[in-house]
Amino acid sequence: MQLNAFVKEKRRLAGLTQPELAEKAGVGLRFVRELEQGKTTLRLDKVNQVLQLFGHQIGPVPVSRNIE
Repeated sequence: MQLNAFVKEKRRLAGLTQPELAEKAGVGLRFVRELEQGKTTLRLDKVNQVLQLFGHQIGPVPVSRNIE
């Protein structure tokens, strides 16, 4: 699942509007909107502020590579 879809789903399950999520996470409404729209350049500290409300955080994830 993509990050934007994850955040949107968690927000809806929590019964929060975008402005409510922004306030609770301590980020701006514009940031929440950009996050949910899948903007590719976002500050990771702010992403983690939002994810922390849902008990998650961004971290390194191994990527499989096909090396010939």
